[in-house]
Amino acid sequence: MKFLDQVKIFVKAGDGGSGSPSFRREKFIEFGGPDGGDGGKGGSVILKSERNLNTLIDYRYQQHFKAERGGDGSGKNKTGKGGKNLVLKVPIGTQVFEEDNKTVIFDFKKENEEFVIANGGKGGFGNTRFKSSTNRAPKKFTKGVNGEEYWIWLQLKTIADIGIIGLPNAGKSSLLASLTSANPKIANYKFTTLNPNLGVAMYDDKEITLADIPGLIEGAHTGTGLGIKFLKHIERCKTLLHLIDITEEDLVKSYKQVRNELKKYSKDLLKKEELVVFNKVDLIAKDQINKKISIFKKKS
Repeated sequence: MKFLDQVKIFVKAGDGGSGSPSFRREKFIEFGGPDGGDGGKGGSVILKSERNLNTLIDYRYQQHFKAERGGDGSGKNKTGKGGKNLVLKVPIGTQVFEEDNKTVIFDFKKENEEFVIANGGKGGFGNTRFKSSTNRAPKKFTKGVNGEEYWIWLQLKTIADIGIIGLPNAGKSSLLASLTSANPKIANYKFTTLNPNLGVAMYDDKEITLADIPGLIEGAHTGTGLGIKFLKHIERCKTLLHLIDITEEDLVKSYKQVRNELKKYSKDLLKKEELVVFNKVDLIAKDQINKKISIFKKKS
């Protein structure tokens, strides 16, 4: 399934139904009077967060969404049927922006949160509403109010307990596959991971969500490689797991390169708790491992 973390969509709530100008017409009743019912309320467009979704791909091929219109009123003071609400499901971690893609309207952080993005129009009044002591046969009625309509942006920022970061080919996907039941693509070349992968691990009877973020290279904060597209997914992680290939010649340089990209993107990322993990320790001798770690501790 293709990963999609930003889409622009159009939402339109249902218009309210029109009131009825009906008059009561029955045999043997000479002066029936008005009996027009009110129009029904239009359906609203509601956004709802869903745990089982992790991409906005559902909005890739359909960008226009419209709720049902309210029914018109009718005789015998019958109110029109209310339009059905349209519920659009989004992943947890989705942010809703106005058309400028800068102003945040709502932020989904929990499961089953709901937000009414467009309210349905109110139904119009039937002529019964305008009956008075001086106007016994009103012909006046009102049309329904138009439903709200907007262009909005949906942006997904992955929510995870731990975000796995590091240079390309450091073994992030292999670690995720080992700790969880996730099946990310694993291969012996850089940029194997093109999209964030999520996995859930159990520890002490608690669920821990891990996110494998595509490798960060120098200049990632400006758009080099895949970095800037996915750096935003690290913002929601509570802890960062910095994975380093211990076979690298200069571990400190590898470590600082990634940290520098985080800093240039957002200094808030440097404030997160960080776990430094050395990977591929089976490829070199133990004395070399101890020597490299000792140098790393002194310089970092």
